[in-house]
Amino acid sequence: MQSRVMVSLEEGKEIGVLSRTNRFKVLPLRSPRLLVLFTVLCVVFLVIIVYTVRLLGVDSLVMNARSSGFGSCYEEATSLEDWIRPPSNLMHNMSDKELLWRASFVPRIKKYPFARVPKIAFMFLTKGPLPLAPLWEKFLKGHEGLYSIYIHSLPSYQATFPPSSPFYNRQIPSQVSEWGRMSMCDAERRLLANALLDISNEWFILLSESCIPLYGFSAIYHYIMKSKYSFIGAFDDPGPYGRGRYNENMAPVVNITEWRKGSQWFEINRRLAINIVEDTRFYPKFEQFCRPACYVDEHYFPTMLTIQAGNLLANRSITWVDWSRGGAHPATFGKTDITLDFFKRVREGHKCLYNGRNITVCFLFARKFAPSALEPLLQIEPRVLGF
Repeated sequence: MQSRVMVSLEEGKEIGVLSRTNRFKVLPLRSPRLLVLFTVLCVVFLVIIVYTVRLLGVDSLVMNARSSGFGSCYEEATSLEDWIRPPSNLMHNMSDKELLWRASFVPRIKKYPFARVPKIAFMFLTKGPLPLAPLWEKFLKGHEGLYSIYIHSLPSYQATFPPSSPFYNRQIPSQVSEWGRMSMCDAERRLLANALLDISNEWFILLSESCIPLYGFSAIYHYIMKSKYSFIGAFDDPGPYGRGRYNENMAPVVNITEWRKGSQWFEINRRLAINIVEDTRFYPKFEQFCRPACYVDEHYFPTMLTIQAGNLLANRSITWVDWSRGGAHPATFGKTDITLDFFKRVREGHKCLYNGRNITVCFLFARKFAPSALEPLLQIEPRVLGF
């Protein structure tokens, strides 16, 4: 028969049993006083919580949580200003899929319930530095509130603009992009999507680090504002570099008669920007069947927008380039090229349609300019560019 030893843990409270097998068992309490004490403490704690919430309110608790590092993702719009205020920090942790979905939101009521001032979103697609930034800073000076800046660079690049620069903290979450590949269009969609988060951005201009403005800000702003069309090249090229790049596997989503070619550098309005970021129909076809020697950045947007909204396109670019030297890339201009005669050639001698009538001011921007061109550009701009 197994013997047992009775051990007193607390006199008059509970008894333990220690068997030969060294197993220790606690027998039930003789008194429920500990259970009652525990219940009373729970009730007191609950009363304190309810009283605190009533006294301070939920918002105070949320703010305390934010200051403690908790609830950092909690955002609450309590007024119209909260909804229309542009993001103060362009860096975020959204994936491209999440970003494009968020950017595709469109208000169903077209009349804005506030005094909206339309802005131009200048979107710079670059590998790293913006060597011509000082020229752009002079161009933008005095026009705050009428523009926004967005920079897509290599993820490893860290800009060093001072806080006084309009380029300060204007980099967006970026990924590596390759010329002629779908990743280049991904970068452009990423720029558009981030710019669409600011509801006041109405026009979107894609630029490179080698682009310069050809006129003052006010002239460019009014040219774009008064245009009935968006400026993106979209033409039918029957040759080997146009229809010759078409893949019949793209039918019936894209037929060869709808295949278009155009410049990568564009200006579009908000409606067309939303068309681009929300697209899930054309993207898979171009990603799969337009690869070098089909350069997707020359065909995807021109073709898609021609099919969806061809009546809104001016079918021309407003960025001047020089292809006269031949080759896969346009000419690059350096220090010795910056002369009065050069700008006369760039700005004059052109004819184009603007809102259905012939005009001679056809280009608002130009490329490609080397870093060595900055100093002479700054010297010549008051006489030529007018800012």
